[in-house]
Amino acid sequence: MHPAISLGIDLGTSELKTVLMDSTGAVRGQASVRLDVSRPQPGWSEQAPQDWWAACVNALGQLRAGWPQDYAQIVCIGLSGQMHGAVLLDSNDNVIRPAILWNDARAEAEAAALARDYPTYADVTGSLPMAGLTAPKLLWLQQHEPDAFAAIACLLSPKDYLRLRFTGIKLTDMSDAAGTLWLDEAKRAWYTPMLAACGLTLEQMPALAEGDAATGTVLAAIADQLGLPANVVVAGGGGDNPVSAVGIGAVNGGDSFISLGTSAAIVSVTEAPLGNPAGGVHSFCHALPGRWYAMGAILSGASCLRWATGVLGQPDEAALLALVAAGLPLDAPIAPSAPLFLPYLSGERTPHNDPQVRGAFLQLGHDSTPAQLGYAVLEGVAFALRDAMAAVTSTGAVVPHCMLVGGGARSQYWAQLLANVLGREMRTLHNSELSASLGAAKLGFAAIGDTSLLTQGLPIKNTFLPDAAHSAALSIRYGRYRSLFPAVQALHQLSDKE
Repeated sequence: MHPAISLGIDLGTSELKTVLMDSTGAVRGQASVRLDVSRPQPGWSEQAPQDWWAACVNALGQLRAGWPQDYAQIVCIGLSGQMHGAVLLDSNDNVIRPAILWNDARAEAEAAALARDYPTYADVTGSLPMAGLTAPKLLWLQQHEPDAFAAIACLLSPKDYLRLRFTGIKLTDMSDAAGTLWLDEAKRAWYTPMLAACGLTLEQMPALAEGDAATGTVLAAIADQLGLPANVVVAGGGGDNPVSAVGIGAVNGGDSFISLGTSAAIVSVTEAPLGNPAGGVHSFCHALPGRWYAMGAILSGASCLRWATGVLGQPDEAALLALVAAGLPLDAPIAPSAPLFLPYLSGERTPHNDPQVRGAFLQLGHDSTPAQLGYAVLEGVAFALRDAMAAVTSTGAVVPHCMLVGGGARSQYWAQLLANVLGREMRTLHNSELSASLGAAKLGFAAIGDTSLLTQGLPIKNTFLPDAAHSAALSIRYGRYRSLFPAVQALHQLSDKE
């Protein structure tokens, strides 16, 4: 008899990934489709929700063609997606305008206004207002696109638009709702004072469910279109970071990981809300009931490596990594005077909460080489994560060691550098690049009553221990790195006045 299959869908910023998973946790098939980001103005970042659905249909077509027997046994679907995006629907469930994404910086003034006018709300919502979160985006829309704002009948997070297309149901889970700034984190319910501060009402919010709950079944017409069996259950799912946590088995207090993708984050699972809003730490609901997580986020992670690859004229990221490893082997301490890199290409969140600050190379000389600049980029991201880790642990959350997931986890050199900089053991995992789609598939099974996979982790690929021989040199460089933020922030503020 063919085993039951769960379909996990992860709607990322640059790619939609899907997996077919059986009830033992084995991956039976996978497919992905690239996505483009529109940047109509500097600091803006948008995508058309209709393109997400088209990518989903494309990916499911690949799965159906490549693994027809497994595809025919799909019994449930789990959803994961990029957080903080604003999907606006009118009264007919039509998309009003392109979705404003997590890395969009246009609402900086609105975020500052919310923080100024409602200073106590952050203790309830788990985070300071930041331009990347959903709530400030709606204040921006109210002022700059009043017709679009007036037409809003419902607001969804990105992955919940896929749920709407699958099931016809407007609903979000606790973890994605937490990223909007409209949720009471402790009560796991919409926080009406913050909604009112943004000119919104409860009637415009989707229903709420836990990530492991059954939230409906695929519509018959959609099942026919996609070749799915009848009555496929769709789980609540969650935001990409908490669902990645489920994918790697980070579901209990103290479980910690670093996600090194387009952006980067350090996450520690907690059994109660633990926040330090003033330090830029998010305390958000996990994708599982009775769990939360403390997170420090940096807005540019592995995307810094992608940028440097182009700037330095390398054919691909692997070539740049090889150049760095050959020129600056990690068994030789880096000189304090070597170039430094501030990775604020899209601004920064934890701990600085400044979406407008920009990155920089410093300490350049005639003898600076592409290998040194590549190393500085890897180290700069690691230093930013060290800043974020300090903010996370200030809440009382613990980071005893870190699992490493995301595209950046493919580099053993970077993993060892992270271990050295953070002073924590790093563990890379098999299939970690699929962690969010795997977590989504696990939540799909949980929604039909099979919770056996929720605590199952991924096999460890490599373990990287901190090398104490480099701590002194790295500490000197980290101190210099820390001292530079006020200078680049002042440079941005000066340019604003000109």
